[in-house]
Amino acid sequence: MSNSSPLTGPEVAAHSTRDSCWIIVHGNVYDVTDFLDEHPGGSKIILKYAGKDATEAYEPIHPPDAITTNLPVEKHLGPVDASTVVKVVKEVTEEEKRRQALMDARPPLDNVINLHDFEVVARTVLPEKAWAYYSSASDDEITLRENRMAYQRVWFRPRILRNVDQVDWSTSILGVKSSLPVYISATALGKLGHPDGEICLTRAAAKHGVIQMIATLASCSFDDIIDAAAPGQEFFLQLYVNRDREITRKYVQHAEQRGVKGLFITVDAPQLGRREKDMRMKFVGDDAGAEVQKGHEVKKDQGVARAISSFIDPTLSWKDIPWFRKITRMPIILKGIATAEDAILAYESGVQGIVLSNHGGRQLDTSRSGIEVLVEVVSALRLRGYFPSPNFEIYVDGGVRRASDVLKAIALGAKAVGVGRPFLYAFCAYGQDGVERAIQIFREEFEMNMRLLGARTLDELVPEMVDASALTSHFVSTPQDNLFNSTYQPLVTAKFRESKL
Repeated sequence: MSNSSPLTGPEVAAHSTRDSCWIIVHGNVYDVTDFLDEHPGGSKIILKYAGKDATEAYEPIHPPDAITTNLPVEKHLGPVDASTVVKVVKEVTEEEKRRQALMDARPPLDNVINLHDFEVVARTVLPEKAWAYYSSASDDEITLRENRMAYQRVWFRPRILRNVDQVDWSTSILGVKSSLPVYISATALGKLGHPDGEICLTRAAAKHGVIQMIATLASCSFDDIIDAAAPGQEFFLQLYVNRDREITRKYVQHAEQRGVKGLFITVDAPQLGRREKDMRMKFVGDDAGAEVQKGHEVKKDQGVARAISSFIDPTLSWKDIPWFRKITRMPIILKGIATAEDAILAYESGVQGIVLSNHGGRQLDTSRSGIEVLVEVVSALRLRGYFPSPNFEIYVDGGVRRASDVLKAIALGAKAVGVGRPFLYAFCAYGQDGVERAIQIFREEFEMNMRLLGARTLDELVPEMVDASALTSHFVSTPQDNLFNSTYQPLVTAKFRESKL
């Protein structure tokens, strides 16, 4: 019920109780009274901002349209006159002062020489809740660690005495030119770690000819990201399918109208995995909404991820693929394939590609790594005459920290590799400059590794250049990855409260 004239600050402030709770987000007023006990983060955090402007608290951990999508339209009360809203002076906490001091003490960017360095800096400077959300994986985090270790079980078989004065690691992904055989994979909630959010990625990708995949759950709106693009810059879109298919249809078709070149449908998340580092943040601090509200049974222990993902449709099935093919002309890629059987079904369904992925270890724990699944998938597709195909591309994501990892995947049949967390940590630590430095590190590593492998172009990377015979031996002794082990934060168990004795 939109008002004919803007509401005023005092009018909004009069609704500051559990019985009548209004909040302001991005200059608009919403009646969230009936939503209090449905909010996955609990009602306490909303009630803290009852009758006030909640934008600053809302923005980092919600996609821009979360409130308009989840609240019935009659609860959208219209704009507020900003001049009448009392500005809340935010107190700088000791924790924020500590974090600013750590930001000031960061290593100079030219001292960052590998992607692990970004993770170390990000872990140090990020708020605990942000680090927990970004770094967490499901259950015992075995798959998270396996994603990295699997690459250590693949060994190179380099060729010598080839003229490698000029090496070229550029490629095309779904027909889109890319300066690297790497695309920036979708990661959610960028503003949780940096005020510019995903636009840091957009601007860096534009400068260096890299393709950015826009996340459904990005902190920046889809249109804000596209509007920040350079002329001719290309994007892919990652899609979580909404229970309301009309919302999905409009979103997909809008993306196509704005020039997106590929639709990556996430198919491994009918329910989110239990990400315990993230979940434990719901038990910390007054803002977390951790206590069960009186008289209400509300799920509030699922972390940030739960708070933003309740719309995802668990009924999504192979029967829906024809519908997607009808609503868009964009190439369709299924993101989250984990077996040869499903890779064959994907090919036969008429989609244009697959991503061999376990969601960064955030879904089914003890799922195999993408690089391991790649060997199985390529073999099965080749046996049926489906591989190689100019109309079907295979990508891998998860665990990549070096250009050498990418080259192993390409030699085994991948067209390109998705990289998510390392770019995320780069902009959390250093903003756009960090992402640009990460891209430069990849370039330096590609040049060195291709020369040492004896491959002048990516087409010269063939299966004979790698030994993957130990890939499926999950308990084989492998060289210890000291950098990864130094950045990985082990899970912890429940903690006792402080005793008053």
